[in-house]
Amino acid sequence: MDLKEQLIRDEGMKLYPYRDTVGKITIGVGRNLTDDGISKEEAMVLLEDDIARTKSQVLSLFPWIRSLSDARAGVLYNMAFNMGVNGLSQFVHFLAAMQAGNWTEAANQMKNSAWYTEVPKRGARLIQQLETDQWV
Repeated sequence: MDLKEQLIRDEGMKLYPYRDTVGKITIGVGRNLTDDGISKEEAMVLLEDDIARTKSQVLSLFPWIRSLSDARAGVLYNMAFNMGVNGLSQFVHFLAAMQAGNWTEAANQMKNSAWYTEVPKRGARLIQQLETDQWV
C-alpha cells in the first residue's frame, strides 16, 4: 500500500461533485472545490478531454463534417460544446445548410435561434467564423 491507495480507500473516489460531511463541494479523491478549486493546468487537461469527447460525438452523428474546413467545423464543435450534441442536433435546418455549404442560410439559421439570443456575442463571432472561414 502507498499513500495514493490509502487516500483512495479512506476518501473514496467520486467522479461527480458532491457535498462532503462539512458541506464543501468535493470531487475525485477528496478534492475540495469550494476552497481549493482546480489549477489552470488541471482545467486545461479537462478542456482537452472535453474537446476530444465533443469532437468524437459530433463526428459520430455528422460524419460529413470531415469535409469542412477546420474553422467551419470548429463552429459546430463550439456549438456542441456549449449546448451538447443533442442540442446541436435540434438545429436541423442549420445542419442541412452546413452540409450543403450554404453559409448564408446556415448563418441565418444561427441568428434566428433561441441559442443566439442566449449567447449573442458568441453567436456573432461564430457567424463571422462561418462566413469568413477564418478562426475568430
